[in-house]
Amino acid sequence: MTTSASVPAGPEGAIVGTVTDRLVEANQHYASAFTDPGMDARPVLQVAVVACMDARLDLHAALGLELGDCHTIRNAGGVVTDDVIRSLTISQRALGTRSVVLIHHTGCGLESLTEEFRHELEMEVGQRPAWAVEAFRDVDQDVRQSMQRVRTSPFLLHTDDIRGFVFDVKTGLLREIDPA
Repeated sequence: MTTSASVPAGPEGAIVGTVTDRLVEANQHYASAFTDPGMDARPVLQVAVVACMDARLDLHAALGLELGDCHTIRNAGGVVTDDVIRSLTISQRALGTRSVVLIHHTGCGLESLTEEFRHELEMEVGQRPAWAVEAFRDVDQDVRQSMQRVRTSPFLLHTDDIRGFVFDVKTGLLREIDPA
């Protein structure tokens, strides 16, 4: 299985250009056969999926989704931050979503970080980031915390269908987390 855009090769198989150049070239090939699907921004399934940005998570394939089915919101850890609440609020209030699916995963990089990361950044660049790292040790508990943040947000209209899962990067299976 290939997991990246075609790599342009020069003499003796050397890679030509930057990764961004590869992506732009891949887009040119994509666009050459592209036809407007005639969709609007409202997801057909009225669901927003919040997940980790980890490159091992192919959410559409793992969840059987097609283009236009859902809104996908990704960040480090799949943590429900203020910006995730912002995106969910727009998703619900302006674009009609009613359900939220939260997906964390096994082997997440946030399990090996601490808030000390912010201090290290401050020492390196002379300014402490305004954001929290949101590191965690217990992925199940972090999913519960994320579900609670969604359920208690005053900005969200629909908080009755919020479900959280842990994706196993070795098996591809989801394990549902009990919110209690």
